Amino acid sequence: MVEEYLLVGIRTIILYGLILLIFRLMGKREVGELSLLDLIVFMMIGEVAVFAIEDPDINMFKAVFPMLLLMSLQVLLSWFSLKNKSFRDLVDGTPSVLIRHGQLMRKEMRKNRYNIDDLMQQLREKDIFDVHDVEFAILEPSGILTVLRKGRREGELSLPLVMDGIIQHDHLSNIDKDENWLREELEKEGYAQLHKIFFCSFEDGRWFVSTDESRLSSFSPAREK
Repeated sequence: MVEEYLLVGIRTIILYGLILLIFRLMGKREVGELSLLDLIVFMMIGEVAVFAIEDPDINMFKAVFPMLLLMSLQVLLSWFSLKNKSFRDLVDGTPSVLIRHGQLMRKEMRKNRYNIDDLMQQLREKDIFDVHDVEFAILEPSGILTVLRKGRREGELSLPLVMDGIIQHDHLSNIDKDENWLREELEKEGYAQLHKIFFCSFEDGRWFVSTDESRLSSFSPAREK
């Protein structure tokens, strides 16, 4: 009996250390920011570890192998997600504008199966009790509601307009702009080749641009309008 408890204890410590290492290798994210891939992998790894602890007769290698395989798969898919925005949007989802200029976007709410009670509760948590006081309310892929009150200078919503060299047409529509406007304005700023832009946003009359060559450094604002 003592030997059995000792074996379970040793396996628990080993698997705990392994899971800790796996989660560290898979990157740092808060629980609310976990993607669907992260959640699935974490749950499966946890289940495998529980079975290995509960049944000491299970070969340790057979328990560790699927955990390492799941980690490798998650890292590979995360790398692919980083390189391919379409796949990233498919897995992680995209932000949805639920309130725009004080008006409810009912189509987006239905699309996200988000009812008015959920919305009002999250607004009250941010000390907002009237929808008309909201310029924009965005439901992030993580489920967090980001709110921009009215009264912001120019009433502009800061959203990525170019990511990984790809124009974000949905975001352009959200700020009542089009691709021609984007190309013309960026060309004035000296960015004629959009495919070389890693990230671009426009906020309060200022451009924020990061090119492929400087993708690892923080982007700086271009000249003010």
